[in-house]
Amino acid sequence: MHTSSVKIAFAVLGASLLAGPAFAQETIKIGVTQPLTGAFAASGNYVAQGARIAEDEINAAGGVLGKKIQLVIEDSKSNPTEAVGTVEKLIVRDKVPAIMGAWSSTLTLAIMPKIQEYKVPLVVETSSSGKITTSGNSYVFRISPTSEMEAVAFKPLVAKLGIKKADFLNTNNDFGIGSAAEYSKMLKANGVAIGVMETMDPKATDFSAQLTRIKASGGDTLFVTTAVEQVTLILKQAKELQLNTRIITTGGSNSPDQLVTQAGDAANGSFHTVFFPPWFPDVVTNPEPAKRYMTEWAKRGHEPGGLTEGFRGYDGIFTIAEAIKIAGKAEPAAITEALWKTKVKGVYGNIEFIKQGPAGSESGQNIPSVYLVKIDGGKVVKSGL
Repeated sequence: MHTSSVKIAFAVLGASLLAGPAFAQETIKIGVTQPLTGAFAASGNYVAQGARIAEDEINAAGGVLGKKIQLVIEDSKSNPTEAVGTVEKLIVRDKVPAIMGAWSSTLTLAIMPKIQEYKVPLVVETSSSGKITTSGNSYVFRISPTSEMEAVAFKPLVAKLGIKKADFLNTNNDFGIGSAAEYSKMLKANGVAIGVMETMDPKATDFSAQLTRIKASGGDTLFVTTAVEQVTLILKQAKELQLNTRIITTGGSNSPDQLVTQAGDAANGSFHTVFFPPWFPDVVTNPEPAKRYMTEWAKRGHEPGGLTEGFRGYDGIFTIAEAIKIAGKAEPAAITEALWKTKVKGVYGNIEFIKQGPAGSESGQNIPSVYLVKIDGGKVVKSGL
């Protein structure tokens, strides 16, 4: 149990000893599982920070159903087995009526059977694997786009960018494999030749073998799908190998500002899909929540590069809070039903769910906006999508 949780537990215990029915004033708990340590730690912490901003904003406005919400945040350690353990704890011990998670598609797919077993709704804030919403789990509601949605949104740029031959380098997990499959399918359908399709372990730090094969392939564009830590290294190593291919990262999984800082000159000329462009507030669907989120992020002194990850946690908690409000009670079954009626003006855009998956056991899927940005001269600039 985290120290803050211990303090809260003691506070509640003290109140109950002093005044019998004090538990009527309890908070509404919302579970969060994120990779706070391990390979995906940078992104997981940004999502958790965004979630905390939403928690404070909701509570400052009076909470939900007359009670404050209380996030219970657990660390999956970037490990699927650990992720399953966090969900078991959140549901059995903390008795949360809803959960947000789990950043990586692999982590989300790992926890989905537990979500189904305990019938507790899960709002998925980041993961993009198509399997998440097509496997027949009716407790899953995803606000982030699928890899297929992203690839379809990218389609108009194929001719504009003059892509003739594309190579791929992706992390060897559900996120990377799913993205490469959807993008290559879309590109083939639009007359683009597919060169080599390379994979890498999520913890790898040396990509010289893959990049050498990619260089020999002679493609004009390299699509990269992985977390920001590996993208930074790939950009640096590609520069060292004098790989002159256009590099495009997919999955909205990076922070371009972080790449500017960490990869330096090696980031120049690279393109990145993002689902929230904080550099260009004029193109955001809902400028008001975006402005509130960005202002508070800066006020708290969070890493500016984390803006493009943290908003997922912010929107995820607002989505759950709105569903609890519609449900009229903090109970899993009522919240699950209410999520189908939930509409939120989020940083992601207008959040609401359509049905995906087998009839009778559909999952909820939101259709967010997709943008493409470019790093040029050490700055993030517009690039059309």
